[in-house]
Amino acid sequence: MKNSLGLNKSPQETTVCVAMSGGVDSSVTAYLLQKEGYKVFGLTMDLLQPPYAPAVSSVADAAVVAAQLEIEHHFINLQTEFATKVVQYFSDEYMSGQTPSPCIMCNKYVKLGILAEHARRLGADILVTGHYARTLPSPHGVELHRGKDDIRDQSYFLFAVDKNNLQMLRCPLSEYNKAQTREIAEKAGLKIAKKSDSQDICFVSEGKYAELIRKLNPDYKELSGDIVTTDGKILGRHKGLINYTVGQRRGLGIGGGDILYVLSLDAVRNRVIVGSKTQLAQKEVFVTNVNWLAEEHSDKMELEVKLRSRQKLVPATVFFEDNNTARLELRDEFLGIAPGQGCCFYQGTRVMGGGFISKK
Repeated sequence: MKNSLGLNKSPQETTVCVAMSGGVDSSVTAYLLQKEGYKVFGLTMDLLQPPYAPAVSSVADAAVVAAQLEIEHHFINLQTEFATKVVQYFSDEYMSGQTPSPCIMCNKYVKLGILAEHARRLGADILVTGHYARTLPSPHGVELHRGKDDIRDQSYFLFAVDKNNLQMLRCPLSEYNKAQTREIAEKAGLKIAKKSDSQDICFVSEGKYAELIRKLNPDYKELSGDIVTTDGKILGRHKGLINYTVGQRRGLGIGGGDILYVLSLDAVRNRVIVGSKTQLAQKEVFVTNVNWLAEEHSDKMELEVKLRSRQKLVPATVFFEDNNTARLELRDEFLGIAPGQGCCFYQGTRVMGGGFISKK
């Protein structure tokens, strides 16, 4: 008989590492598994440092909860790895005219990369996180699925994880919505029960991307350049490429006339290219660095794809090509496809894999 985490042994024989961030989700996860009888220990990453360290760190909150639950607790300092694999990547992508996906990279290299390996060394059978996504056992191994609460679903951010590390991952909170999770925390008397949710990108304060990039790169020359149409007509001047993103229509400083959107960012010529809503729409997408989590795929598959984390799924024909690349033909036009963003492949609720959108 399998236990609730899908292993062929009792909870008392199963060692579970909970990635404890100090937030409500991971704290409730640790509480629930301990209540089921699993041998639980916490592992907390120290990731943030100046100039993107918060005034109050959540690392201390994780220690408070671990002490309250009376479970073993470990810290791991990954500030250097996080700075290199996530923050610098984020900065470099923006400066090159791309729209980065830092949470996807963090899950791939840090949370479900380095942290997973450290959990194994500490004797864990399973790594549990507070992600709102489902991990389901199958004859082929662990499958990744969307969470039951579509609003909270975070499966999109997990498509790039190593397939071997996916076998170790479990996400028990997929069965709950946020209100239920908070209710559990309050009934359990957890000291972080009323703590507010974390922001979308943990190292960016109030969405001030450009401000952080300037701090990280004091020698960066934020050069003004032309705002142009697709046929090269100059409409105005931009304030530096890092201040713009594909799909943006406000703050362009070229008032009057038709409503225009950012179609693309030309880092080589330092230009912002704008056009109509019709020009923003695309049906063909190119994807690189494809990470396939399912069984073998055919050269052509009918799937659904998510091109931004908060956008709906789009039916697409996916043509897999050489060098882990793919070309997608969308059934319907999609507005604001941004190079650098993640593209997650779904079949029903299952995450089949994904890659990163490229210009071509």
